[in-house]
Amino acid sequence: MQRLETFDLSCNHLSGPIPPSMSSITSLSHLNLSHNLLSGPIPTTNRFSTFNDPSIYEANLGLCGLPLSTKCSTPNDQKHKNDQDEDGWYMTWFFISMGMGFPLGFWVVCGSLALKKSWRHAYFRFIDETTDRLYVYIVVTMARLKKKIERIAVHG
Repeated sequence: MQRLETFDLSCNHLSGPIPPSMSSITSLSHLNLSHNLLSGPIPTTNRFSTFNDPSIYEANLGLCGLPLSTKCSTPNDQKHKNDQDEDGWYMTWFFISMGMGFPLGFWVVCGSLALKKSWRHAYFRFIDETTDRLYVYIVVTMARLKKKIERIAVHG
C-alpha cells in the first residue's frame, strides 16, 4: 500500500473521519474522496498537504479544514455549542413541565373543590371572610385618611 499512486474512493458511502494512516501513503499523487459521508478535519501531514483541489473532497458536508472553505471548530467552540445544546435541553424540559404542571395543579385544586362538598364550602367561606376583612380594612383606612385631610385643611 506504500507504493499506491492513485486512490479513488468517490461515491462509496464512506462515513467518519479520514483515517490518519492514509497520510502515511507517501507515493500517493492522486486522491478522490468526493461524494461520501466523511466528517472531521482533513489531515495536513505528508501528502495531504499537497492536495489543494477542493473537488477531491466535494459533497462531504462534514469535512473541514484546508483546502475547503469550511473551518474546523476549536474545542472551545465545541464546548460552547454543547453548552447551548444543554441549555436548549433544559428549556425544552422546562416548558414541558410547565405545560403539564399548570393543568395538573389547576385540576388538583379545582377537582378537589368540585368533588368534596365540605372543602368547597370551607374554601368559599374563607374567600368570603377574607373579602369582607379586606373591604372593612379599606373603608376604615379611607375614613382615617379623610379625617386627616380635613384636619390639615382646617388647621393649615
